[in-house]
Amino acid sequence: MKVAYVFTTNMASTFKLNTMILPQLEAGNHGAQVVGMMFFDDNIYTLRSGDPFGERLAKVAKAQGILLMACDQCAVRRGLAEGAFEQCGSGEVKPKGLVEGAHVGCFPQLYAALSGTTDVQVISL
Repeated sequence: MKVAYVFTTNMASTFKLNTMILPQLEAGNHGAQVVGMMFFDDNIYTLRSGDPFGERLAKVAKAQGILLMACDQCAVRRGLAEGAFEQCGSGEVKPKGLVEGAHVGCFPQLYAALSGTTDVQVISL
């Protein structure tokens, strides 16, 4: 099974990702192939450069080919992207201060990045 996680609820990355999903991915016993993760609101702080969980996640994502993407508007609001609100969703906003390999974007960029993957279950947390 292939899954993509969308972290939308308050502290979803703190509890569900950092204490459950990430350790399972590191141990190789998650049970599903994770193809992408999209972060909204304060969940994007996990992707900050230097964040211990974010750095671990970036390492796993690189090794396992997992897309890491933060909402571009959320990132601009928090100083973690370069660009203007008017550019959000266009693909013109660039990450700033995020872990290596992390992207910023909106649904058009997420869909494009995952377009080559078939049979993906999307799980919102």
